[in-house]
Amino acid sequence: MIPVIGRPDESEDAPRGPRRPGFGLRGPRHQRHSVAVEELAAIGVPLGDDGVVIGTDAQKQPAVLGLSRRTAYDVLLIGGLWTAQVLALRAAGTGARVAVETGRPHVWQPLVQAAGAELQCITLHEVGRVPSLGPSVSSPVVIIRDAGMKPPRGRVTSAPWQSVVTLLPYLSPAAPRLLQTSSLVGIQRVSPEESGHLARTMRLPREETETLPTLGDGVTLWCTRKDRYYSLTQPTEAEAGLLGTARRLD
Repeated sequence: MIPVIGRPDESEDAPRGPRRPGFGLRGPRHQRHSVAVEELAAIGVPLGDDGVVIGTDAQKQPAVLGLSRRTAYDVLLIGGLWTAQVLALRAAGTGARVAVETGRPHVWQPLVQAAGAELQCITLHEVGRVPSLGPSVSSPVVIIRDAGMKPPRGRVTSAPWQSVVTLLPYLSPAAPRLLQTSSLVGIQRVSPEESGHLARTMRLPREETETLPTLGDGVTLWCTRKDRYYSLTQPTEAEAGLLGTARRLD
């Protein structure tokens, strides 16, 4: 018989009794952990936000987009292709299946191959040809729509565990509808005229309205109905090798 170091039956204080067939050896016996009632408030488990780390905020803390949700979630990004592609890579890295609906597959093909073409964690589809993807809590989906300035209404829409991210290079006739229906809006550098329009629609304060035309590459203002925050997206070494440095213009 091979001796087990620290076996409880080798200790004088260990309980003795018949072994339980099928349940293996008894583990070490220790005193139960307990705290007084007044000490419970001091116990906590540090948890951060759950989602895709899109960059860092003004306090140098991770800026996280929660794209996998139990409710339908639509995101509008008024910005560059580079940021949308970084978002696709990082969403796939969290385990989501990413479907890209695009009219320019040639700019996405290198990214799809680098992400693992055989695994198909990122797939390409023609505009209006995204199939039903069967999202679930164990297999969430992110659809990225890169369909130009006037994206048609999607055949596949947001749903529980399936978010839709629509990319608009600039404001277009489709922008008012998308601004109204999106739960989250990301705004990168725009012209002063576009900034004024967005300020009226999103109720932005004067300081941020004047800041939008001056934003650097990789900087995004994320807006919800209640909150606003800036994030700076910087590529990892692998992302820089594949996509280059951050840029607003394609």
